[in-house]
Amino acid sequence: MIIELGHYALVLALATALIVSILPVVGARRGDVSMMDIAPVGAIVMFLLVAFSFGVLTYAYVASDFSVLNVWANSHSLMPLIFKISGVWGNHEGSMMLWLLILVLFSALVALFGRNLPEVLRANVLAVQSWISSAFLVFILLTSNPFIRLDPAPAEGKDLNPVLQDIGLAIHPPLLYLGYVGFSVCFSFAVAALLEGRIDAAWARWVRPWTLAAWSFLTLGIAMGSYWAYYELGWGGWWFWDPVENASFMPWLAGTALLHSALVMEKRDALKIWTVLLAILTFSLSLLGTFLVRSGVLTSVHSFASDPTRGIFILCILLIFIGGALTLFALRAPKLAAGGLFAPISREGALVLNNLILTVACGTVLTGTLYPLALETLTGDKISVGPPFFNMTFGLLMTPILLAVPFGPLLAWKRGDLLGALQRLYVVAGLAFIAGLVLFYVRHGGPVLAILGLAAGFFLIFGAVADLWYRAGIGKVALNVAWRRLSGLPRSAFGTALAHAGLGITVLGIIAVTTFEGENITSMKPGETAELGGYSLRFDGMQPGVGPNFTEDRAHFTVSRSGVAFSEVSSSKRVFTASRTGTTEAGILTLGLSQLYVSIGDASKDGGMVVRIWWKPFILCIWMGALVMAIGGFVSLSDRRLRVGAPSRKVKPVRPAMEPAE
Repeated sequence: MIIELGHYALVLALATALIVSILPVVGARRGDVSMMDIAPVGAIVMFLLVAFSFGVLTYAYVASDFSVLNVWANSHSLMPLIFKISGVWGNHEGSMMLWLLILVLFSALVALFGRNLPEVLRANVLAVQSWISSAFLVFILLTSNPFIRLDPAPAEGKDLNPVLQDIGLAIHPPLLYLGYVGFSVCFSFAVAALLEGRIDAAWARWVRPWTLAAWSFLTLGIAMGSYWAYYELGWGGWWFWDPVENASFMPWLAGTALLHSALVMEKRDALKIWTVLLAILTFSLSLLGTFLVRSGVLTSVHSFASDPTRGIFILCILLIFIGGALTLFALRAPKLAAGGLFAPISREGALVLNNLILTVACGTVLTGTLYPLALETLTGDKISVGPPFFNMTFGLLMTPILLAVPFGPLLAWKRGDLLGALQRLYVVAGLAFIAGLVLFYVRHGGPVLAILGLAAGFFLIFGAVADLWYRAGIGKVALNVAWRRLSGLPRSAFGTALAHAGLGITVLGIIAVTTFEGENITSMKPGETAELGGYSLRFDGMQPGVGPNFTEDRAHFTVSRSGVAFSEVSSSKRVFTASRTGTTEAGILTLGLSQLYVSIGDASKDGGMVVRIWWKPFILCIWMGALVMAIGGFVSLSDRRLRVGAPSRKVKPVRPAMEPAE
């Protein structure tokens, strides 16, 4: 019975969403406060209904209720509890439920924390959120119902895809969806502002916290997905430009541009039209990513759906929301004021350069991702656009922005002093080049141009520190005065410095691991030794093992340096009991910021075991940098100026709707 209640809760949520989709918009046009007040209440009710439905589905997984088709197809009674829970979103139907849950969660948060918003704007924002919720509720109920029953109920489930039975996949999708779906709030603010026909600096202040939150979560989600693929798939790579990876990376690029554009709009009342367009495009790219993953047009470990009906349905949602929003933008944008003017050499100019490069880079990734699909659809020819294309085009496009980032915070608003910024940064640039040269020398060389890449990473890190250094006046005023200045800086200043430094740490990791990594693929018998990165790995032999729902053969290695054994590492091949599917579990030994990566293959003809060994120097910097960037976003989000919100607009009070005389 409880399963049916979960299904009915979705139906009630759809009814609520339809009400919130219509009445508040009508109330906003009529000036009827009572109709507009339906929006926040309805948003909270929607969240409670969807949360209850999601909880019912989770209960079915935890209780191993195999009378539910979705549970039977994606779970097993022997699975550990954590994977039973993560199995809820380890399939198409459940992942769409997670998407919907986070969507209505953001709507409820807008209702709770948007009390300082003008009544009309809040009503329109929540109505647009409900339009999106209604579309996905209809999609789930008609094509992806997770509550379908089986009669008779099977005694056991088919098990979750073994690759997805990992703690990384328990964390990665929720973080990614918090970013993906979080941008829906920015989209709703943009559409609501276009409906009202009014966009100003206060609007940018209201949008920026939601952009920051979504961007920070998406940063964590992409980083977690990259690390999961690195250690779980056993191929030793951290990014392959897979179309599904690109589907999450494109909203991140557009969201980064939106974050900086909204800052210009808030501070200088400029770039209004561009900021609204970016808000629409960022969520549009999130919807595009959903279509690519859920439509079955891609074959990937990330993609679930293969039913063309679902793909067509999501494509219709995509066309309606993107097409409708862009049409509304085309109609209303010419009527919007352009905003303030500024000199090319200014902080605004630096942020415009940031936006230009990021959007072109995003367009490049979009082209490389969709071109093979479009070509196959139109001509039937299949081509592959892989890492060489993306590394060349994206790398060249991003080089200028890496050099420009430290200059932005040092330039004044409206009109900046480029020479003054250069004078402040020439010491930073010199230190960065020396640091890159030293690291290059210590790692025993490589391509000479790698020195410039390493120096660029250090330049970003040192530049972020220099920004805080000069703001505090360290070296120019007494130390206690400098400390008071530093501690008195707004949190957003520290958040910006952390985000920029995090980017530098990631760049440092990418350049270092690309330049200095080593690989050794060999066949080993027990007692034999392989050398790589200054370390020796002795193959000690195979040992059988048994897990909660799998059996495994584990290869054991002893790691030594200069003849002294100091650690051990193991890699295994697992066979899962229910599905009889095999996986390879890599063995990873972390040494500071670097890692030794071991993955076993098949038995060789001479009785040995094929072993792949990688030495990954400074690879942890890639994900540490992403973590620092996300922390920077959350630090900025905690700034009191964003938590308090923008000053209220000076608007005429909304009159209640006229009531008929009795």
